[in-house]
Amino acid sequence: MKKISHIELGGTLFIPASHKQLNKVVNEGKFSGLKSLVIDFEDGLSLEDFDSAKGELTTVLENIDETSPLVFLRSRDEGHLEELLELESISKINGFILAKFSLLNADKYFELLEETEFLVMPSIEGSELFDFEKLKALKEKIVPYKEKVLLIRFGLEDMLRQLGMWRECSDTIFDLASTNTILGNLIGLFKSAGFAISGGVYPYYENNDGFLKDVKRDLKEGLFSKTIIHPNQIEFCNEVYKVTIEQLTKAEEIVERRDEAVFSFRGSLAEVSTMYPFALEILQRRDIYGIKNYKTSLK
Repeated sequence: MKKISHIELGGTLFIPASHKQLNKVVNEGKFSGLKSLVIDFEDGLSLEDFDSAKGELTTVLENIDETSPLVFLRSRDEGHLEELLELESISKINGFILAKFSLLNADKYFELLEETEFLVMPSIEGSELFDFEKLKALKEKIVPYKEKVLLIRFGLEDMLRQLGMWRECSDTIFDLASTNTILGNLIGLFKSAGFAISGGVYPYYENNDGFLKDVKRDLKEGLFSKTIIHPNQIEFCNEVYKVTIEQLTKAEEIVERRDEAVFSFRGSLAEVSTMYPFALEILQRRDIYGIKNYKTSLK
């Protein structure tokens, strides 16, 4: 299994498997700066396009090489995943999003993938989101496969639908009391167990200010990588994931002084044991996305 960090994903573009320019997006660098993408056979694909999309996918998979973004497939369900695993050149992708991942299908999903080297991103979209005991039970099913799990995803629009809610373009999901509570439980449960969690979709692809606000809030809440639905969002994601000089300076000092317990940093206490993992993440973001230049930075 090729070792991949969730930091490498950046904004993950969801693209329907029936998209007419799928090969250009995956293999010909159509969208500059794109780090990862998901070829979607689920919500983004109508049933009448299913068979033709599956047929075209073989050609796309054959052309994947080291210049392609990280590529994942999103199957409709565990039965469809079994079909996709039989495709020629399927070994060229990096892994799968496990759609509608739940207590009912978790065992089957992992059984199908257990002997493979694919990475997975379980997507929690159903009743488990609203029941902490069910969520804990689902986590226990995931823990034995931790090495295969790149990050945890959640169905943001599914969550809102089940709550009978609709958010405005100016709202982050953390601005609403009920969704903030639900996500707080999810983040606390899975991040404390060592799992990364992706940010949810922002559905207003022509509102750049709203999207920037959304990604920044995700990052503040400990979420990394972002479900994106339009190529316009790629540049904004990559810009937010750049690090500041202050973040970089502190991270470098923490790593350099990793044998010390604590030290003073610009008027604050730096505890090396607690800050070291985040410092490594800052250095990785620096390597992948660069350093923020406030003269040219997107606002």
